[in-house]
Amino acid sequence: MRVDGAGVEATHEIIAPYVRVTPVVEASGEDFGLPPLALTFKLEQLQHSGSFKARGAFANLLLRKIPAAGVVAASGGNHGAAVAYAAMRLGVRARIFVPIVSSPAKIQRIREYGAELVVGGDRYADALAASEALVRDSGAMAVHAYDQNETILGQGTLARELSRQAASLDTVLVAVGGGGLIGGVATWYAGRVRVIGVEPEGAPTLFRALEAGRPVDAEAGSIAADSLAPRQVGQLMFPIAQAHVERVVLVGDDDIRRAQAALWRVLRVVAEPGASVPLAALLAGAYRPAPGERVGVVVSGGNTTVTFA
Repeated sequence: MRVDGAGVEATHEIIAPYVRVTPVVEASGEDFGLPPLALTFKLEQLQHSGSFKARGAFANLLLRKIPAAGVVAASGGNHGAAVAYAAMRLGVRARIFVPIVSSPAKIQRIREYGAELVVGGDRYADALAASEALVRDSGAMAVHAYDQNETILGQGTLARELSRQAASLDTVLVAVGGGGLIGGVATWYAGRVRVIGVEPEGAPTLFRALEAGRPVDAEAGSIAADSLAPRQVGQLMFPIAQAHVERVVLVGDDDIRRAQAALWRVLRVVAEPGASVPLAALLAGAYRPAPGERVGVVVSGGNTTVTFA
C-alpha cells in the first residue's frame, strides 16, 4: 500500500474495529502560563496499550501475511506493548525485545498481554539487533517500530482522526523518536497544516538527519530514552520529513519534566516523558506560536509509573 493520504484512509478502514478514537481536549495557553493561545491536546495515551503505537501494530498484523512462527518486535517499550496487545487480540504468537532502559510500566504491559519478553542491552539498537537475529533464525515476521510502511500508515490514522476533531489547526507539535508517528502525521497533512517535530536534546535523531541531509547516528540519551532514542531516524520516513515537516526543535530534560508535571496539574493527564515533549517545546519557548495560531499537541503515550502530588 502506498504511503500517502489514500493509503492512510484505507488503513483506517482496516484497523478501525481494533483501535480507539481517542479524545481531544481544548485548553488555553494561559492555563499553562503562556500567552493567550488555542491549544488542542490529542490524548493518545488513552489508546489501547497506552500509546499511539497500537495503530501501527494493528496495521502490520492486518495488512501483512503472518507466518506460523508469529511476529517479533524490538521496542523501547510502547511498540512492544502495542504489538503484544495486537497479537493477543488476533491470536498470534509474539516475541518482544526491549532494552534495560525500558520503563517497568511498559515491561509489565508486555507481560500482561502474554508475549514472550526478552530484556537486554543498553539501548533500543541492542534490542533491535537481537530481534533481527531471531527473525533470521525463526522465520517470524518483524514488526518494525517505525521504519515500515504499514507502521507509518497506521500512525497516520491519528492525524486523520485529529483532522476531523480539530479541523482548524494551523500547527501540530509531534514528538520524534524513530519518526514513525511524525512520518504518518506529515503524510496525512501533506503541507496543509504546519508539522513541527520535537526531540530531546539528548536524542536529536531527526534534527541531526535534517542537518546532514540523510539519516545519521545521533546521541541516544535523555529522560525520554525509552521512547525517543533510537540510533537513527527511519529511512522510509525521512523523505516525508524533508517534504512535509517544517522543522525540528529541541528541549532539555528539565523542560520535559516541567511539561509532564504541567499536563497533570492543568489537565489531570498522566503522560510519559516522551509524550510530554511537544508541550515542553511551548513551555520552554523552543516553539513560539504566532498570535492567533491554533496549535495541536499530540500526547502520544501514558505508560509511566511517575505520579504527581
